[in-house]
Amino acid sequence: VGNRDDSNLYINMKLKAAAEIGISANHIKLPNTATEADVLKCIASLNADPAVHGFIVQLPLDSDKPINTEKITNAVAPEKDVDGLSSINAGKLSRGDLGDCFIPCTPKGCMELIRQTGVQVAGKRAVVIGRSKIVGAPMHDLLLWNNATVTTCHSKTSTLAEEVGKADILVVAAGKAEMVKGEWIKPGAIVIDCGINHVPDSTKASGKRVVGDVAYSTAKEKASYITPVPGGVGPMTVAMLMQSTVESAQRFLEKFQPGKWTIQYNQLTLKMPVPSDIEISQSCVPKPIHQVAKEVGLLPDEVELYGQTKAKVQLSVLNRLKNQPDGKYVVVTGITPTPLGEGKSTTTVGLVQALGAHLHQNVFACVRQPSQGPTFGIKGGAAGGGYCQVVPMEEFNLHLTGDIHAITAANNLVAAAIDARIFHELTQSDQALYNRLVPSVSGVRKFSDIQIRRLQKLGINKTDPMALTKEEVNLFVRLDIDPGTITWQRVLDTNDRFLRKITIGQSPTEKGFSRTAQFDITVSSEIMAVLALADGLDDMKKRFGRMVVASSKKGQPVTADDLGVTGALAVLMKDAVKPNLMQTLEGTPVFVHAGPFANIAHGNSSVLADRVALKLVGKDGFVVTEAGFGADIGMEKFFNIKCRYSGLRPHVVVLVATVRALKMHGGGPAVTAGVPLPKEYIEENLQLVAKGCSNLNKQIQNARMFGVPVVVAVNAFKTDTKAELALVVQQAKEAGAFDAVECTHWAEGGKGALALARAVQRASQAPSNFRFLYNVELPIVDKIRLIAQQVYGARDIELLPEAQEKVALYTKQGFGNLPICMAKTHLSLSHDPEQKGAPTGFVLPIRDIRASVGAGFLYPLVGTMSTMPGLPTRPCFYDIDLDPVSGGVNGLF
Repeated sequence: VGNRDDSNLYINMKLKAAAEIGISANHIKLPNTATEADVLKCIASLNADPAVHGFIVQLPLDSDKPINTEKITNAVAPEKDVDGLSSINAGKLSRGDLGDCFIPCTPKGCMELIRQTGVQVAGKRAVVIGRSKIVGAPMHDLLLWNNATVTTCHSKTSTLAEEVGKADILVVAAGKAEMVKGEWIKPGAIVIDCGINHVPDSTKASGKRVVGDVAYSTAKEKASYITPVPGGVGPMTVAMLMQSTVESAQRFLEKFQPGKWTIQYNQLTLKMPVPSDIEISQSCVPKPIHQVAKEVGLLPDEVELYGQTKAKVQLSVLNRLKNQPDGKYVVVTGITPTPLGEGKSTTTVGLVQALGAHLHQNVFACVRQPSQGPTFGIKGGAAGGGYCQVVPMEEFNLHLTGDIHAITAANNLVAAAIDARIFHELTQSDQALYNRLVPSVSGVRKFSDIQIRRLQKLGINKTDPMALTKEEVNLFVRLDIDPGTITWQRVLDTNDRFLRKITIGQSPTEKGFSRTAQFDITVSSEIMAVLALADGLDDMKKRFGRMVVASSKKGQPVTADDLGVTGALAVLMKDAVKPNLMQTLEGTPVFVHAGPFANIAHGNSSVLADRVALKLVGKDGFVVTEAGFGADIGMEKFFNIKCRYSGLRPHVVVLVATVRALKMHGGGPAVTAGVPLPKEYIEENLQLVAKGCSNLNKQIQNARMFGVPVVVAVNAFKTDTKAELALVVQQAKEAGAFDAVECTHWAEGGKGALALARAVQRASQAPSNFRFLYNVELPIVDKIRLIAQQVYGARDIELLPEAQEKVALYTKQGFGNLPICMAKTHLSLSHDPEQKGAPTGFVLPIRDIRASVGAGFLYPLVGTMSTMPGLPTRPCFYDIDLDPVSGGVNGLF
């Protein structure tokens, strides 16, 4: 801290010594305006950084702010305190624990000098002059524990000369020039002079010279060994600092395996029958989230705590770990599910618990944040289930860290800006609009950055607001939005069927400007899709600017940048862009980030969470992420959209299958949420299972089409028989799966997914020749046809008139090279949810095509669907309440 000449000299000596012997050393220099908090923050960062084996705080601290030196030295982690000045190291030294502490460098150097003489310390009489914490006190302890008889003298010692005369070993650290006279010294004594003092000397250019605490010229005549000043203890002190740093690195390597996390796992207490999800979650005591962060190698300043169980992670970690190789990338998907779901989230959590808590691999789960709509609707939560959950599940399923609320605010800001702009353009002249958009402040008009971008887009290369012609002013101020082309809707994170179609603008203040609009659910917002695909804050902001919200009456796309809201959106989303850190029941780390729809969007958690996790696990670790819906939807979009934008390449596909779903695909009766399962699903029926495996086989083929090994996880239910499970395993292997295993993780936690984890490990070593299904340069219709034929099994596609118009429009507007994000039912490989198994020969109808230009894809609409689901007759919130005693959450998600 500061810029003292003597401190800089000492530091440069240490840096030079480190460079000579191959220690990587760095000087962190804080200004003399640094506060105590600034210094403590820096120390905390170094304490947590595994790449730093030792550091020292150069004293004195040259700051014009009050700093408690004792507090600073004690803030240094004892295992990195290579100066040995912390109270913990001092206490261990005074207790005689020399092998479990760092010894201050000057006393350590003095002992080394004494050893170099060959004189045995044991049994000798030693005198130490000085009792400072840096030299005198630790020197006394060192000599004592080396079996010398030690006397400590100081400025109050009345018989100093007499005590010195008894010393076989004399160490002087009093800070007084030549205070110890030669005649005091016992003949043959060893004299160690630790003093550095300046005395006047007219023969020197500086007018002064350096002397020690001992009168050297006379003392050397009596001592058997004596250290000169300068050149004696000083260089040895630096050498001991280097030695302590090497010792620290050795201890680190003995304790930690490079690349392996030191992580505490939670032991599950399994119960039968398996309790409800909320009971299991609340019976678990999660680790403090700052502990989880430390275990996976995050530094304190890279983590923002949101209470005890969740945190946000700064994106700066990507820059710190940019040279770290990525781990293995695993995507969990599923066969075409029943309306009840087949357990992809549960399998994702079970797999990471098995890899981490049982096989001791570095492993991260990366999952989507659930919407409160389904949480309070009919689907319930999305934290996994049974003994494979993200915890606390109520935190996970409710507000988390507010990302979805930020998206709601940002989305509705855009919606408000659209209607406000139409209103103002309808009610004001060009000049009045211009005066308000570019107001005169103190007689000066100035364009904002976003307005400069709009001018450039219009081909107007002017920066002076006074230089625009009338025609240019007209172009600048008039977006001329065609209300019939507005694609941007308002959103709410609640299932509210009565907002599916509404009329807005009925207040008298809107002067008769009203139109039909609608509310969607928040997670269907393009802003959510942008969050999930962005690779950083800057990229997210650029994508926001490109979002198309409508067309002008001339057919030109109108963007968020044209509206002038891009910067405001970035401000609203600046915290949401950071991944959320949580943990599983067994204490393995989880990133929960983004939750885009899996039909009108790509249905995968964020690229950023995956990228951070892949760096943190290291080259031998695993990142397990989940793709929404069945493999024909979520996995296809994971490959063709998410992997295309992220540049990441998957190593393994885990395909989740259940006997229940296969029986449905084999012709079993309908499966309905909230209704007891028909007997066909409870009793053994190998014929139904075998017939239904057509869907399993097709989804295995779909995964292999992309060149990635497939491991089938047969998620076992208590109603499944051994013969049924064995049949599914056999069919999966015959269809080309790398492996297929039975899993019981819902009832047993990670232990029940061990076979799956080992299969994934083996598959990750197998050759992977990942490839995309299509080239984005292909025409829009060709890309849609490829997905329909290759992934769904369709004979062909049919574009309805509205879809044909959109193909022409988007091609004209320059969006034809975007990837395709098919929006269709997840309950069938076809567009008809009633068609089960693996239908073929059908024609896939495309009724419309819409654009998420900011997110970066076109989404054809197949069949009918709503992005604002309604509440059922008995929604989940009937079973949710606060506990009257604890105040916690009761009920079932």
